[in-house]
Amino acid sequence: MANGFNLEQQHGKGRVRVSRVWRKAGEDGSDVIVEWSVSISLLSDCLAAYTEGDNSSIVATDTMKNTVYAKAKECREVESAESFGILLAKHFTTFYPQVTTAIISIVEKPWERVVVDGRPHVHGFKLGSEKRTTEVTLKKFGALRLVSGIQGLSLLKTTQSGFEGFVRDLYTLLPETKERMLATELSASWRFHFESIYSVPTNSFFFTRRYENVKSVLVDTFFGPPDSGVYSPSVQNTLHCMAVAVLNRFPDLASIQLRMPNLHFLPVNLSSKDDPNLVKFADDVYLPTDEPHGTIEATLSRPLSKL
Repeated sequence: MANGFNLEQQHGKGRVRVSRVWRKAGEDGSDVIVEWSVSISLLSDCLAAYTEGDNSSIVATDTMKNTVYAKAKECREVESAESFGILLAKHFTTFYPQVTTAIISIVEKPWERVVVDGRPHVHGFKLGSEKRTTEVTLKKFGALRLVSGIQGLSLLKTTQSGFEGFVRDLYTLLPETKERMLATELSASWRFHFESIYSVPTNSFFFTRRYENVKSVLVDTFFGPPDSGVYSPSVQNTLHCMAVAVLNRFPDLASIQLRMPNLHFLPVNLSSKDDPNLVKFADDVYLPTDEPHGTIEATLSRPLSKL
């Protein structure tokens, strides 16, 4: 309560870019590199800064930025985005008495090892496409909320997709079809069961393996078997199948949220004033579009789990 009003506040530092290299620290003796964009938000007992102009309890955002670099230097062993986020959150909630909660969000660029002559290079990397994400929320007394995810995973299949039986009214022009292309740019986030920092696995590569495995399940479920594929009656149904497959595979995940915009590939039809007969390119020439696009998203959680 401040001056008769309820005041909720937090402050932090956004988009602190940092890269860390661990020499010959990979499981096969290769170099490991990460590039992170780190955002920090602190909830703290510093109301006087707002109401009285008293900054004595404020942790400067420049201090937060410098802490990211210092803690990255202190990491002698390979750290995942999740474990580094927990490390930062633990520092802010224990080092500063006035900080009650730390929220650390990290977006990781997808640096991937280059393959030369059929073998992964020991120190060569190329930039991939989709990004890895994590958000750590840690309270002073140790309660943890840990969410990981993926952004911008582009998926497309040229067949085995349709859309029929939907609501039709005077505004509906879309024809029903059993044959269309299906493309999306998937964003997914999954919440772990871990509710304290003491329950988090200590293996340096646990979260990286889990990220790669979840990604693999999502992709495999979207496409189906390599020789035949799997039919998609709607983006909604495919999304649900992907979410179910992930939760069935990984019991340490409490919930998963998927966002799958429907990026349309429209069959091209041509006609002219002199030749009104349509030239139809029904199954080979398309107009790719990314807007407007359908927006489909859903969250699947286990019974009694906290969203």
